[in-house]
Amino acid sequence: MKTTGNFTGKADIYAKYRPSYPDEYIDYLFSANQLKEDSIVADIGSGTGIFSHQLLERGLHVIGVEPNDDMRTIAEQSLKQYARFNSIKATAENTTLKENSVDLVTVAQAFHWFDKKAFKIECQRILKQKKNVALVWNSRDLTSPVIKENEAICRKTCSNFKGFSGGIEQTPEVFSSFFKDGKYEFKIYQSEMLFDYEGFLGRNLSASYAPKKDDDEYKRFVFLLSELFEKYSKNGKIVLPNITRSYLGNV
Repeated sequence: MKTTGNFTGKADIYAKYRPSYPDEYIDYLFSANQLKEDSIVADIGSGTGIFSHQLLERGLHVIGVEPNDDMRTIAEQSLKQYARFNSIKATAENTTLKENSVDLVTVAQAFHWFDKKAFKIECQRILKQKKNVALVWNSRDLTSPVIKENEAICRKTCSNFKGFSGGIEQTPEVFSSFFKDGKYEFKIYQSEMLFDYEGFLGRNLSASYAPKKDDDEYKRFVFLLSELFEKYSKNGKIVLPNITRSYLGNV
């Protein structure tokens, strides 16, 4: 399945409106993986560099591996001040990195696009012995009324919609077959995202399944989202309950 083009033409909006990850989660990565400032992290499917940026801020060496030209270019521009950032045009399944060369593999918001078996083999090749893979998603809290209604709008107007993040949170068997002996540490961090109208719209339009401006459903998508914003916003802001889901282990 060729998915590298899914965000072409959406990189700007993605970089602008996608949220970063809780500091608490970054702290956990450091302690659970005994990371130090000279540690090398391969951030696979690094996109526009949202997660890479947070790792670089903590002084790590980060190799961003991203096949999509639009997204990778934005990451390179926005992270060029970091001497410890190295950007590579490559795929998750063939990173081109050296064997046994990295202290941690991270995948933020991208694992559901990969060929899981091929990626597992590639992680085993590039990771130093007994080092981990960290998979993380910022997911909408599906129990919240505003999120349920947001999801219903996506189902109505986005023909490629299969659930947020490709519905991967409903398939735990994916994780047990990816991690070694089916063992991994699962953690959840609750956080709330506050958006103004532009941010709320932008967050929805940055999704791979969202219609683009010249698509038939674009106007209806935006109209229904505007109505949803009107219904739930207070003083021009809307709160979207968010869950950061973390999976960490050997592969």
